[in-house]
Amino acid sequence: MANAIRVLAMDAVQQANSGHPGMPMGMADIAVALWSRHLKHNPANPHWADRDRFVLSNGHGSMLLYALLHLTGYPLPMEELKNFRQLHSKTAGHPEYGITPGVETTTGPLGQGITNAVGMALAERLLAQEFNRPDLNIVDHHTYVFLGDGCLMEGISHEACSLAGTLKLNKLVALWDDNGISIDGDVEHWFADDTPKRFEAYGWNVIRGVDGHDANAVDAAIAAAKSSDRPTLICCKTVIGHGSPNKAGGHDVHGAPLGGAEITATREALGWAHGPFEIPADVYAAWDARPQGAAVESAWDALFKSYSQRYPAEAAEFTRRMKGELPGGFDAAVDAFLAKCEEKAETIASRKASQNTIEAFGPVLPEFLGGSADLTGSNLTNWSGSKAVRADAWGNHINYGVREFGMSAIMNGIALHGGYIPYGGTFLTFSDYSRNALRMAALMKIRSLFVFTHDSIGLGEDGPTHQSVEQVSSLRLIPNMDVWRPADTTETAVAWAQAVRRNDGPSCLIFSRQNLPFTARDAATRAQIARGGYVLRDAAKPQAVVLATGSEVGLALGAADKLAQEGVRVRVVSLPSTTVFDKQDAAYKASVLPAGVPRVAIEAGVTDFWWKYQVQAVLGIDTFGESAPAGVLFKHFGLTVDNLADTVKSVL
Repeated sequence: MANAIRVLAMDAVQQANSGHPGMPMGMADIAVALWSRHLKHNPANPHWADRDRFVLSNGHGSMLLYALLHLTGYPLPMEELKNFRQLHSKTAGHPEYGITPGVETTTGPLGQGITNAVGMALAERLLAQEFNRPDLNIVDHHTYVFLGDGCLMEGISHEACSLAGTLKLNKLVALWDDNGISIDGDVEHWFADDTPKRFEAYGWNVIRGVDGHDANAVDAAIAAAKSSDRPTLICCKTVIGHGSPNKAGGHDVHGAPLGGAEITATREALGWAHGPFEIPADVYAAWDARPQGAAVESAWDALFKSYSQRYPAEAAEFTRRMKGELPGGFDAAVDAFLAKCEEKAETIASRKASQNTIEAFGPVLPEFLGGSADLTGSNLTNWSGSKAVRADAWGNHINYGVREFGMSAIMNGIALHGGYIPYGGTFLTFSDYSRNALRMAALMKIRSLFVFTHDSIGLGEDGPTHQSVEQVSSLRLIPNMDVWRPADTTETAVAWAQAVRRNDGPSCLIFSRQNLPFTARDAATRAQIARGGYVLRDAAKPQAVVLATGSEVGLALGAADKLAQEGVRVRVVSLPSTTVFDKQDAAYKASVLPAGVPRVAIEAGVTDFWWKYQVQAVLGIDTFGESAPAGVLFKHFGLTVDNLADTVKSVL
C-alpha cells in the first residue's frame, strides 16, 4: 500500500518534469497508518459533515494526497494523476480547495496548513459544545495534519500551536515528518530547535521517537493521540525519498524528478514489478475506503435522525449552518437596522458603527464567531452577546492574542470547516502581518471577514508605525477580495450586510478611529450603497465629480458646499467599495461617473490607485505619516475642504 504511493508520486513528478517526490515517498507509511486505520471519511461524499479533516500542511508533497484520494476511491481518476501540474487538471502543484474533491484547504505557503487545522479543530470543538446532547454526539471528529520542518520553522506555526495548546484542542493530531532535510540541505545548520520540548511547552501531548516507516508504530501513536486530553504532536522519524536507493536521505530528492534510471532502480529496490501508473487490483482493493466510508456515514445518518426527532430545532439549525445558508430573518434585521441608522443620524467613528452593526446582526446570526488580536477594546469586535472562548467553556468570541497572521489563518480554517462565519479584528497597518492568509482566503473563495480599524493618519498620535497609508490600496489589489471603507453608520451597516451575504469570497471591513459625520439619504440612494459606489450628492449638470471613501467623504461634501457658494456645481460620489463597484455593469458605472466631466479623488492614503478612474487630480498621502493629533495631520497633509475645493477649481 505504501509503495503504491511512492511509485505514483515518482511517476507523476517524472511525467510533469517538476514536483516534489521526496516527501510522499518518505511519508507513505505514515499515510497508510492514518488513512487506512483511523481516518473517518467517505470518498463518495467528500462534504459529509462529521468526517475527519485531513490537512497536508507541507503541501509541496501534493502527490501524496492525490495518490491517497485516487487509491481510496475519490472521484480523481488516474488520468488526473497523469496530468499532474498541467493546465486545468485537478492535480495542481499544490493542493487546491474547491478544485480537487477531498482537499480540505489550499496549502503550500508553509505553516498555514497547520494553522488552518487549528481553526478546523476549534470549529469542531465549539460546534460539539453547542449542538451535542447526551448520547447524541453529532459532532465528533478529528483534524489530522501532516507537516514538515518547513512548517515548523515558519513563525505562524508558533502562533497557532501555542493557542491550540492553551485551548486544549484534543481532537487535533499533527504528524511531523522529521526527515532533517529542506531545500538547502541538512536543517541542523539552521533549525536546531528541540521541537518536542517546544510543543510540550505549548501544552501539547508529544509522542517522541516514532519510526515513520513502521505503519504499526504510527498506528499505535495515533491511537494514543486520540485518547489524549490535549492536542498531540507525533514525531515521525523518516528518510526523505525512502525507497530510492541512490537519492534517499538527501536534499536532491526534495523538489526534483528522480530521473528515469533512478526510478527503475527504485522499482527494483521496492520489488514493484509494474509499469508507470499501474496499480495491481489487490492494492486497489486494500486501499478502497468506499465500503467503510458508506458504513460510517450511514451510522451517522441514523444518529442524526434520532437527534432530529428529539431536537428538531437544533437539527434544522445545524443543517442550515453547515450548508452556509443565512437565517430567514437576516434581511429583515438588516432593513430594520438601516432604518435605525437613518433615524439616529449619529456622528460616530466607523469602528463604533461597526460594533453597533454587530450588535444588531448578532442575535439573528448565531454562526457569528468573532475575535480580535488583542485589540478587542479598540477594534470593537465584541457585543453584548459575546462570550469568550475558553479551554473549558463554549464561546463566540476568540481572544487570539497578539497573533495577527495566526488569527487570519485560523479564521480561514473555521470558515473551511463550516458552521460558523468568522470575523476577527486588528489595526489596519497590521494587515501586513496577515497578508498571505488574506490572499489564501481570496484564492479559496471562502467567507472570512477581516476587520481592520484605525484606518489612516486619522488614528493620530501613535504615528507612522501605526498609520495606514498604502494598506487600503494594496488590499484592493488582491483578486476576489472585497474591500469596504464606509463613510458613516449607514454605509457601515451595508458593508457588514454585504460581507455576510457574500458566500464566494472574503471581505475586508475598514473602519476609522475618529468620528465621521452622518449623511442622510433617501431610500433609492441607500439601496445603491450595496453596488460599491453611488452618487451621494448631485448637482444639475455637474461641472466636476469628486470621488471619496471613508473619512474623506465628509471632506468631499464640505468642498461641494463651498464650491456651490461660488457657483461651481459638483457631484459627490462615495465609493465605499471600489472592488464591488468595479464589478458593476458598464451602464451603471457610466451613470455614476459620466464621461467628459472632470474628476478629482481624495483618500487618506497613497494616490497611485485612483488614477484608474481617469481622474485629473488626486489628494492623498504618498509619504509615511507623522505623530500628531488627527486634525493637525489632516491639515498638514492638505486633506481639507479648502484644499479640495481649490484642487477642483484648478482642474476646471
